[in-house]
Amino acid sequence: MSETPDAPETAGAPAPFRAPPLPLGDRNGNPPGISFWALVREDFATHDRDLGSQGFWALFWHRFGNWRMGVRPRLLRLPLSLIYRTMFKASEIFCGVKLSYNVAVGRRLRIDHFGGMILGARSIGDDVIVRQNTTMGINSPADLNAKPMIGNRVTIGAGAVIVGHVTIGDDVVIGANAVVTRDVPARHLAAGVPAQIRPRRDLPPA
Repeated sequence: MSETPDAPETAGAPAPFRAPPLPLGDRNGNPPGISFWALVREDFATHDRDLGSQGFWALFWHRFGNWRMGVRPRLLRLPLSLIYRTMFKASEIFCGVKLSYNVAVGRRLRIDHFGGMILGARSIGDDVIVRQNTTMGINSPADLNAKPMIGNRVTIGAGAVIVGHVTIGDDVVIGANAVVTRDVPARHLAAGVPAQIRPRRDLPPA
C-alpha cells in the first residue's frame, strides 16, 4: 500500500497591519520652543484677531488641554482638567469642532469657518488650513490607532474625509468633498471620490 505524500506546508497569512499606538496624552504636547500665551497670541493672529472665531476657541481649548498636562503636582492639575473637559464638550457643541488635546497640532493651524469638524488625526503640521465639515479619523474599528498624519502647509477643502493610517505630505491640497484613504505625496493634489492624486502645477519647481 503506497503512502500518500504529505501536503506541502503553507506559510500562515501575514498578520494584518496595525498602526503604532497613539500618544497617551500624559504630557504637554504643544509645540516646543514657545510659551502657552505666545502660542495663543499666534493662533489669535492666524484667525484674523477675531474673538468670535469658533476655530480660534476650539484651538484655544486644545492648547489649554495640553498646557495643563505640564502643571505639577497632579493635585493642582485636577481643577484645570475639569475646566478642560467642560470646555472641550462646549467647543464641540458651540464651535462644531471636535479636536482632542492628544492630537499633536503644530503652529498656525487655521480652522476656517466652523461646523461638522471631527479632527481625529494623529498629528497636524504647521500652517495647515482646515475648512468646514472635514473629517479625520479611523477607517475601520478594527484598528483604533490608524489615524492620518497631516504635513505642513496642507490646505483641506470643505467636506473632505481623510481616514486611516495615511500620510499627507507637505504642501498638499485636498479638494472639497475628497475622500482620501491612501498616502498623498508632498506637493500633490487629491480630489474626487475616491481621491485621485496628481502633482500640483501651481508650485515652482522644488
